[in-house]
This record gives sequence, structure tokens and C-alpha cells, in this order.
Amino acid sequence: MTTTTPATRRARRWRAVLWGALGILALAALWELYKLVGPADGWLVGAQEGVTGSGIRLLPRTSDQAMPHTWDMLARAVEPVTRAQGALPLGVVVLLAALVSLGVAALGWLVGVVVGFALALLMLGFRIAERAVLPFVILSQTVPLIALAPLIRNWGSRLSFGDFSWQSWMSVVIIASYLAFFPVAVGALRGLQSPEAAHLDLMRSYAAGWWTTLFRLRLPASVPFLIPALRLAAANAVVGTVVAEISVGFSGGIGRLILETAVAASSDPAKPWAPILGAVLLGLVAAGFVALLAAFLSPFRRQETVA
Repeated sequence: MTTTTPATRRARRWRAVLWGALGILALAALWELYKLVGPADGWLVGAQEGVTGSGIRLLPRTSDQAMPHTWDMLARAVEPVTRAQGALPLGVVVLLAALVSLGVAALGWLVGVVVGFALALLMLGFRIAERAVLPFVILSQTVPLIALAPLIRNWGSRLSFGDFSWQSWMSVVIIASYLAFFPVAVGALRGLQSPEAAHLDLMRSYAAGWWTTLFRLRLPASVPFLIPALRLAAANAVVGTVVAEISVGFSGGIGRLILETAVAASSDPAKPWAPILGAVLLGLVAAGFVALLAAFLSPFRRQETVA
């Protein structure tokens, strides 16, 4: 069995940071390379002469309006978002919107994790529940999100409990959790069912009950399956938040900012890319949080080796 020293672990972390930075630089270089050699009007297949919008565009356009330079996008981020007196820099506006979306996505992720894990426990405890619930869990992900968001907002606005009033951010949380619960439910169920029969028989020989077996055996064994599920759930929560903000009209988040800046694409082509990069940053933060959680649960991620 090999052991790693603290210095080795620190070196691995810095190596991961270095590779991440190199990946970003490589992506920017690839962007600029395609802009240099790619066709200005893209590549259309099946276009009919004189018919606007015909054909299929296989390669994107490389004009400054469609693909601004990376340095132009960075320069636009430090400029005021509008020409109004005292307007904040675009980068600051994107950061504030990303923080709002991050809070909503985190709440949706948490709700999705709780619901998904509760369903996994239900399907683990009752075999008939697994056969009845799991197909509907899978089927739920086939519903188009763009059609579901207005329905959730409409249903929520009809709820009335005294002084309680449904807010638009609540609809966003529901939609984010709707996308987040699925990988948790499936991954947690697979992990809770992963202990070998010999281990389960050993727990029975000790007269361990269902809950004792759950906490002593099944939960630690589920960690290698649960971490990827939580990572996928975090990504789904971010995607659901951004899409739902656009669909339900929730203002203040990164999704709504993407829609608001898109109207300036013709006159200010670098501006719409700032909130898009902010959404990417939001996803990286969510993935980083799950990575920290995985590091906290690392003692339970050991794998057995059969000699």
C-alpha cells in the first residue's frame, strides 16, 4: 500500500491548477486560430441562392461581429456596462449576477440531493418501490425543460397560504432541483447496493439492523458512486438555473443577463460573451465545491484489491 506525503498532495494540487490554466490558454489559442484561418461567413451546406436562412451551417462565422477577439472580450469586461453615468463595469455586473445564480443553483442542488437520496433509500428498502419508481425517475428527464418552466411558474403563482406569495426565484429552484435529483437518485441507489453479499452476511451475523447496516456499511461503500453523481447534479443545477431564469423571467441572475446582453450583439459584439463566460465560471465554481466535498470524503473512497 503506497502512502502520499503532504508535499506530494500539494504538488498534485498545483499540478492540477497548472493544467487547468494551460487548458484555458489552449482554448483561447484555438479560438484565435480558427478565427484566423476559418471562413468569414462560415460554411453552409445545402443553401439555396436567394433564399435567406436556407442550408445548414456546419462551421461558424469568424467575423468580428460573430467571433470577437479574446482580448476584445477581456477589454469589454472592464468597461462600463452602459453609457449611463456611474454605470458599473461589465465584469462587475456579471460577477454580481453570477453570485445570485450561484445561490439559487446551490439551493436547487441541495433540494435535488435530498430528494434524490430519499428516493434512493426508498428504492433500497422496498424492492417493489425500485421497480415502480425507477422507471418514472428516468422518464422524468425526458420532459423538455423549456416547456416545464412556465408550467411550474404558473402552478406556483396559484399557491396562496396567508401572507405567503410565490416568488420567481422559487420556480428556478424547483427546476434546478428537478434536474439535480436524477443523477443523485440513480448514483446513490447504485452505491447503496454495491456492498458484496459476504459483507452483508457479516453484518447480519452481528445482528446489525437495517439502519446500522446503512450507516456502517452501505453509506461508506456508496461514496465512490455518490461523488460523480453529486458532480453531475451540480452541473445540472447550474444549467437548470440559467435556463429557468430565462424561461420564468427571473431578473438579477446570469441567465437573464445573457438574454439582456444578446440584444447588443450587433452593435457591441463583445458584450454578450461576458455573461456567457460568467456562466462557465459558475459551473467551474460548482464543480470545485463538489471537489472539496470529495476531498472531505476521501477516507471512504478506498478501493479493495483482491489478491
